[in-house]
Amino acid sequence: MPTRTWVPPGPYDLHRTLGVLGRGPGDPAFAVRGGEIWRASRTPPGPGTLRLAARPADGAVAAEAWGPGADWLLERLPALLGADDAPEAFTPRHRLVHAAHRRHRGVRLARTGLVLESLIPSVLEQKVTSDEAYRAWRLLLRRHGEPAPGPWDRLRVMPDPRGWALIPSWEWHRAGIDAKRSDTIVRAARAARRLEEAAAMDLADATRRLCALPGIGPWTAAETLQRVLGAPDALTLGDLHLPKIIGYALTGRRGTTDAEMLDLLAPYEGQRHRAARLILLSGTVPPRRAPRFPVGDIARL
Repeated sequence: MPTRTWVPPGPYDLHRTLGVLGRGPGDPAFAVRGGEIWRASRTPPGPGTLRLAARPADGAVAAEAWGPGADWLLERLPALLGADDAPEAFTPRHRLVHAAHRRHRGVRLARTGLVLESLIPSVLEQKVTSDEAYRAWRLLLRRHGEPAPGPWDRLRVMPDPRGWALIPSWEWHRAGIDAKRSDTIVRAARAARRLEEAAAMDLADATRRLCALPGIGPWTAAETLQRVLGAPDALTLGDLHLPKIIGYALTGRRGTTDAEMLDLLAPYEGQRHRAARLILLSGTVPPRRAPRFPVGDIARL
């Protein structure tokens, strides 16, 4: 069982840094257990499990890994934990952002280096509620994934590209996934090698590579590359809620559009995703005026 430690250069928040990699409660590939973070991934050498724990005594993060992908995961541990990120390049321009930046100095942008791992759940989240997408991810991994290496049998590793491509149509339907999203995932699985190359590209080239695949647009590309590259400017456009939250937090007004959000975040050019994330961490959201959107279930049709 190989191990590695990484010592952050300053304040560090392990759980908020890596929390964005989890896909809702009960994610079979990501879990928090006793203050430790467990993550199961399909790496180029094969499945791997990573256990991470913060060590308050010396400020380090300690990691253990299992499986064929263990060495790959540990080699890239600093990047995963945000060593390539440069939060010092960020300058707050609004009072709320300044307060959130001061309160969350330990949050860095993680870089996984694995495209399909973030792309597929992002496709599942297209045009549906988060609860629907999380349920679909859980069902697919439990039924078509494989047990993750290591001591915790609760974790699952997602299918390999061939495994995704071979999931039958009725299994997608059973998980509540329409044909448009399942077709996109199958196309992505068949183009896995080309898509994974985006992990070594800059944000603009990686976005073009992902968006060249039918069914993947700017929203899905941004949600994917925020995690794959740790890209500070990968702002999500086309989201139902994000512009409204940012508009309300920065101006107190409701109904902000994407175009207006871009104007508000223009002072953060190059760091717009980081600014948006800090605004979300502030917890300032417009009061709800209508009931929560009902969760659909096409598996019952």
